[in-house]
This record gives sequence, C-alpha cells and structure tokens, in this order.
Amino acid sequence: MTRTALLLLCAAGLHAQRPPAVPLVANDPYFSIWSMSDQLNADATRHWTGTPQNLTSIIRVDGKSYRLMGGERNESTAPLPQTGLAVAPTQTTYTFAGAGVEVTLTFTTPMLPHDLEVLSWPVTYLTWSVRSADGKDHAAQIYFDAWSEIVVNTQDQPVNWWRLQARGLHVLRMGSREQPMLQKSGDNLRIDWGYLYVAVSPDPGLRVAANDRSKTREGFVSSGAVEEDDALAEHNPRTRYSPVRNPVLAVSFDLGNVGVQTVARHVVLAYDDLYSLEYFNRRVRPYWRRNGKEAADLLQAAEAAYSSLIDRCKQFDRDLMADLTREGGQKYGRLCALAYRQSIAAHKLAVDADGTLLFFPKENFSNGSINTVDVFYPSAPLYLLVNPELLRGSVEPILQYASMSRWPWPYAPHDLGIYPLANGQTYGGGEQSERNQMPVEESGNMLLLVAAIAKAEGNADLANKYWPLLTKWAEYLRDKGLDPESQLCTDDFAGHLARNANLSLKAIEALAGYSMLAKITKHETESAKYHALAMDYAQKWMKLADDGDHYVLAFGNPGTWSQKYNLVWDRILGLNVFPPEVARKEIAYYKTKQNIYGLPLDNRAPYTKLDWLFWTATLADNRADFEALISPAYKWMNETPTRVPLTDWYMTTDGKQRGFQARSVVGGLFIKMLADPAMWEKWKPR
Repeated sequence: MTRTALLLLCAAGLHAQRPPAVPLVANDPYFSIWSMSDQLNADATRHWTGTPQNLTSIIRVDGKSYRLMGGERNESTAPLPQTGLAVAPTQTTYTFAGAGVEVTLTFTTPMLPHDLEVLSWPVTYLTWSVRSADGKDHAAQIYFDAWSEIVVNTQDQPVNWWRLQARGLHVLRMGSREQPMLQKSGDNLRIDWGYLYVAVSPDPGLRVAANDRSKTREGFVSSGAVEEDDALAEHNPRTRYSPVRNPVLAVSFDLGNVGVQTVARHVVLAYDDLYSLEYFNRRVRPYWRRNGKEAADLLQAAEAAYSSLIDRCKQFDRDLMADLTREGGQKYGRLCALAYRQSIAAHKLAVDADGTLLFFPKENFSNGSINTVDVFYPSAPLYLLVNPELLRGSVEPILQYASMSRWPWPYAPHDLGIYPLANGQTYGGGEQSERNQMPVEESGNMLLLVAAIAKAEGNADLANKYWPLLTKWAEYLRDKGLDPESQLCTDDFAGHLARNANLSLKAIEALAGYSMLAKITKHETESAKYHALAMDYAQKWMKLADDGDHYVLAFGNPGTWSQKYNLVWDRILGLNVFPPEVARKEIAYYKTKQNIYGLPLDNRAPYTKLDWLFWTATLADNRADFEALISPAYKWMNETPTRVPLTDWYMTTDGKQRGFQARSVVGGLFIKMLADPAMWEKWKPR
C-alpha cells in the first residue's frame, strides 16, 4: 500500500489513533495474536490473554538490519521508525520509513461474513511492500519468523516440526509433541494441539528453516538470508523435533535492488486444529474441514485466492466503513473497525454431524464458558447486520439443548459448557439446581434474538421449528418478568438485584417480540394476547420505574438510575410498546451523568460496559445526542492505560480495565446500523 493509499484510508475513517491493542492474526479464540504497544516493533506480539506469542520481522537495507515487528529485552536490531497505523475491519496496516525506504506491513484476515467457507479459514496473510523513498536503489531483504509459543499452552511443552511440499508451496509446520486434543477447558489457556503452518510460494530469493531463533536471525542479519539448516535431533537425524528451546519457523526473501516501484512479498500463516470443539461428547470439525479437506487443500486454496481476497477485503472494508461513518460519524466508524475482527475471532465456526451450523463464542476472561446466551445476545447486532446465519449458529444449539429432557427448567439455559467443551451448562447450578441461574435474562434474550433473526431473514422458520419451547419461555416471562425476583442478569458482576427495571424492560420487549413471531407464524390469538400484555406491562413499568426526570435502577428505589439499554429493541424490531418520551427522558438524564470516559452502567459504581453504552446511545433520536454519548468512549479507546484487546468493562473515571477483554460482545457496537431500516435492508442482500 502506498502512502497516498494509506492517507485515503485514514481520511475514510479507518485510522484509529492509538488502539489499546491491535489485531494482527485474529481468527478464533486460540489463533489470536495482537500487538499491545504503540509501535509494532516495541514489544513482543501476544495472544489475546497477554501471553507472548512472538511474530518477528526484520528488514535488511544495504547490509544493515532494522526491526519491523517484535521486540525482546537486549534486542540489538534497531527498530525502523513506525510512521502510521490503520485498522480496518479485515486489515491492519503499519507503515515504516527510514534507511532510504518505505515499508508497509499488512495483516489481512479474510473475514468476509457472507462467504462462510473463507470466513472459516484459519488463515491470515502477511504482506510486505517496500519501495525507495529517496529515489535511489537499495538492496533489501525481508525476514519473518513465528515462534513455537503459538502451538503450546506453556513454553515447557516440547514441539515437533516438519518441512513439507504442498502442491508447489514451501511449507513449514509445527505442533506440540504430545497433541493433547481437546483435553483442556478453561479461560486463560492457549491451544496445544493441531499445527501452525507458514506457507510461501517459490521465489528465487526465498529461504526457509526451522531452527533456533538466534541462529536463523543472526544468519539473516549477517548475510541477508536464512540459512536452510534445520534443527534435528542429534541422536536421530530423521526425527523432526526441536533439540533447541523455543524454535521458530523462519522465512527470508531477497527483494534485490528496490527502486521507486513497490516490491511485495507475502506469507500465508495458518493454524489447523483438526478438531475444534466437543459438542455433546462428540468431536466436531472446523467448518472448512466439513467435506474432508486437509491442511494442504487449505493452504493451496488460500494461496490461489490471495490476490482476489485482498481485493475483496479492501472493498468490504471501504463499503462497511463508509456506511458506519454515515450512520454514526467517524469516531463510531473507527471504534467499530477495531471491534469487527475481535468479535468474530472470539468465536469458532464449525458444523455438527447433521449440518447444523455452530458459531460458538468463548467467554474470554469472564469465565471461559462456551456459547453463553448473554454473551451472544450483546454481540448479535454485528451478525444480524452482516449475516444472520451466523447468529443462528449460536441460537439454534441453545434451542436444541433446551428441548432435551436433560434441561429441567422452564426458562432458557445460560451456556453449553466451558470452551471448547460444549456438553451442557456448567454455570451456576447447571442442570442440577437453580443456583445462580438467569431465568428472566436468558429467556428474554432468546425470544428477542429469534424475533430479530425472523426480521433479518424475512421468515419465521426458526420460530416455527421450536414454537412450543418459545411459548413456554413467553409464559414464564408473563408470570415472572414484569417485576423480577432477586436474580442475576447479564451484568452478573454487579450481583443479584430484585425488581431490576432494565431486566423488566427486557421481559416486556421479549413478550412483544413473541407477539410479533406469533403473528408471522399465524398464531393470531396468541399474537393479540401477548401484544396486549406487553402494552399493559409497559404502562405499569412506567409507573413503577418513574422517578421524575428519569427512571430508577430498581422499582421502589428512588434516587437510583441505570442504562435502559434493553429498550433499544422497541425501535429496532418496530415493537413500539413504549412511547418515545421514555427514551428521550432517559437520554437527557444520561447526558448529566457522564464521566470523562463515558456513562456509568448505573449509580452503583463508576464503571461502564462498552457494548451497553452503544445500545443506550442508539436510543437517541438525533446524531448529536448519539455522538455525545459515544465520544467519551472514543477518547477512552485512545487513552486507556490498559493495553489489551478491547475490554467491555472499564472505569469511566480513569479509563482502567475493570475486567474482561477480547470478548465477542463488542459486536454490539454495530447496533446503530440496525436502527436505520434502510441501512439494515441495504446489507441484507450480502
């Protein structure tokens, strides 16, 4: 990418001033590598959990080496000055300048949501583009390596490696020696089964090796090329496991004499996990493997599609960013650009034996649950916009589970287990007791999401399939939803709360959503009954929650307040059970309660939730009020001292992370796009 092109991207709203963390390789909860510093060459790259997973790149210009990516203590290679950063939905682009050259390093993860095959590829392209900046020719070589940390949970786990030829590609492969497939579940974990691949097309100046990182790097710095001398076990030269600590898969390119015309090279970085999930005690393949494809097929397809996918990703980014900026302004667009890959990469796309699509989020750094209802509920706006089939891949497995005799409760489940094992709810009392269940929360979430999917798809096929179950949940909310008993809601970190006004709002909107579904599915009597019920409950809610110039946190608690983010469905689904003045009153009050980094979640603490903040802002009926509520979040993004992939739970006073990071819920930022019927309709054909 030229400097002119980069400036055009920035002008289009793709540049984020200083993200707390930058997505580099963001494919799924395990293959997820980020830069958590201002400069790509100032620190090690890291897994979203913060554990180092080093990717390194060096450029050698006229015999002198400069670091582009990575950074270790006592690093002797000087960094080439970084001059720019652009974060788009599917691409991250860094620019560097010095030693007479300009260098662009682009990470492209082809997350094209309407192409499930490509979306499921565990592939990221790294592209280096080099040109002369002073009009002179410069001898240039590029070095790249990927460390063994990427294939293990802890660095003491030994690894094996292989050098392969895959249909014309030079391929290096690495994986843990033990391969404990799907043997661990939990939160702060990294994958230690499957294989990392570095694949490159043949090139006269290409060299590849698997060896000690010092040896490969020192060889490049001294000669401009990786020495093709692989590390083998001394006692058995045919055994390709590493006798060195922390080996790397290394590649070098000799670009020759580079002039004013750009010279580019790329590598394909991929991770084949073989089996991704366990779903009710059977192992499940990733989506791209559903028809018997192997890693060699993946790598060949990725290489063959490189040019077309780069072009498609650029066009997708331009289209999405233009519409985001049109709907919510440039700050809104920039925040959504940073959220896009993070949200998708917190999921795994797989397929069950019967063909059911599985799109399971991991509840990153909150408790590690898999397919948590109150996690895919806040992330839903992104998928309702770009491909509701993905949201179905989260919703339908919960409907299947709740239809089983093993689920004993009259309300919706919370989760399917602990990632990557989706064998049944483990949160709270699970299937055994009602301890710490979320009955109103999850039942309301499911009814609203099924209604939203029906609106997005233009049919109620999903609702028809599970109608008795949806009816049972609607009946539960009819009896328990208006004035909820003490229980957890999605904001469970705040503890139990009785008579929660925002939770009551969810129940009322869900009952109205059920009425909408009943009408579409020709259950006319039920539709009329539940519409009347929702309208009646809305009037009662307004009296119970009234506190003069705003509405309370919990019924019977004057002087309290909270974000009423669940009200957003009234507009998005066209339910219209509350008069517009309810939202207007709340928005006016919220504007008086903001801190430097945003609106607190409620009066109990100065923290906020990023996803709910954007839902709340979408209640505004004008651009000025919307921007007034999200602008502090943009300021927070650029100033937070906590360098992690977007946290959705932070302090509005000092900007520090309160908890959570890299979660899928940031897909909720896209909700503003759904509030414009024309914009939502525009994206449906994709």
